[in-house]
Amino acid sequence: MIFKFGEQLMPMELADWEADPGPAVFVTDSRHAEGILAKAGIIYENEIQISKIGFCRLENQQDCVVGTLCIPKLLDVLGSRYRMYFFVNRTNIVIVDDEDFTIRLIHRIQQKRTHQGETKERFLYNYIAEFMSRDLEMLVAYERRLLRMEEDVSQEHIANFQSRLMPIRRELLNLRSYYDEIMDLSKELEENENGFFLKKHLKYFGTLTDRADRLMSRTSHLLEYAQQVKEACQAQIDARQNSNMQYLTVISTIFFPLTLITGWYGMNFKDMPGLENGYPGVIVLSIVVILACVIIFKKKHIL
Repeated sequence: MIFKFGEQLMPMELADWEADPGPAVFVTDSRHAEGILAKAGIIYENEIQISKIGFCRLENQQDCVVGTLCIPKLLDVLGSRYRMYFFVNRTNIVIVDDEDFTIRLIHRIQQKRTHQGETKERFLYNYIAEFMSRDLEMLVAYERRLLRMEEDVSQEHIANFQSRLMPIRRELLNLRSYYDEIMDLSKELEENENGFFLKKHLKYFGTLTDRADRLMSRTSHLLEYAQQVKEACQAQIDARQNSNMQYLTVISTIFFPLTLITGWYGMNFKDMPGLENGYPGVIVLSIVVILACVIIFKKKHIL
């Protein structure tokens, strides 16, 4: 598909554009990319392999700017991603996308924005801003999940805690790297090394850099919060273990003197005092030892 630049992005057919060529956005797939790039006046000598895109980055070549986008899916951050190329020269933009993600983004831009693409800079701003538009809402959802987990920890509901927390931490780490890449890409666009963008419109790319920086900072904050929740859970586990160890210590302390008494009177020496009728005395002594231990533990606030 082809969209002509203007306050409103106007779709047009290739034949119509060839009859009246002008600045436009070309959206194509990898099979037709070579021909579309040639029509847009863009020379790209490397092979286009969308499946091998792994990062968001920008490359300044002599005749064009080449960018790759690798965008996490909001419902499956650790799964497959949206991958695409975009090419920019002095006149046109070409986006190579084997899925319909770009078309859906452009339709959303047409529905939501008054100024959709008067210039290349404005279109790129709308395009990148649109696929980041729901990210803040997603990060708020992560924050709520962590808040619920913190409440569970405070109420000592820590069953399966690690299995619930680890995916969140991995997803947030993934998102932090992604926002870092978007921030670097926006900075490269703002630097305008090839001079393809008008200086008065570079502010759009600065806005994208600030937005990516805020999202990355929010993600880093959530990672720190997740670590705090993990430490709170570990503190609960340690408190339980300390309580159990204290209980075992009390039991051991009470039974140690009883074991000594029974061991002593279990030797059955011939001249041992109380060997004939000492059973009641041993019982009384044992009860006295137990009561003494309990009183001592009470005074020390162990029981």
